[in-house]
Amino acid sequence: MSNPALYPGYGYGTVSGAQTRTLFGQTMWYVAFTAGLFAGGAYLGRDLSYDLGIVWFIAAIACLIAMRFTVRRSSQVTVGLLAAFGLLIGLAMAPVLAYYAGTNPHALWSAGGATALFIAGFGAAGYATNRDLAALARIAFFALIALIIFGIVLIFVNIPHGAIIYSVIGLVIFAVFTMFDFQRLRRSKDIRSAPLLAASIFLDVLNVFLFFLRIFARGSN
Repeated sequence: MSNPALYPGYGYGTVSGAQTRTLFGQTMWYVAFTAGLFAGGAYLGRDLSYDLGIVWFIAAIACLIAMRFTVRRSSQVTVGLLAAFGLLIGLAMAPVLAYYAGTNPHALWSAGGATALFIAGFGAAGYATNRDLAALARIAFFALIALIIFGIVLIFVNIPHGAIIYSVIGLVIFAVFTMFDFQRLRRSKDIRSAPLLAASIFLDVLNVFLFFLRIFARGSN
């Protein structure tokens, strides 16, 4: 899943420490809020079919797109769309998570722990660095497109260790996205950007988790 923060609509500039702390706290609260709804959706949809999961996935993407248009008009609507996104993406991922919970719960726990360390490390690096990461993020965006094409190729062509290669490259790409998003979190001047930043960071977390899940699941086979 792509990262909406790659279409920045908020300028950088001098921001007071109080503003930064307020935006950071607000954004991370939204991330936790979205994660909670994701967990709820995953639980509610644990018995759903994969086909229905695709429907929920499309609806979740529609919420993300709509947030881009509502963020400057209504913060309440934007937060509502963020909540809907969290719940819908949880429903979309429920069949996958239920499968691993039933067949390989160790991979789920390992992926969760690795994701927490990954996000904490690269998030802290991005938040602390003074180097502008926007150019690097643009490169990562095009690398993500190439990775998606590679993933499609893997469906039809058997490449030795292709799934592991796919996951490792994905982790490298989302390491860049994570640093970039946390740098935006430090530099953004607009508190209204909090829901979009939260959605972007949550997508970083989700994608990193899924890449680690692929790696640990294969490693335990």
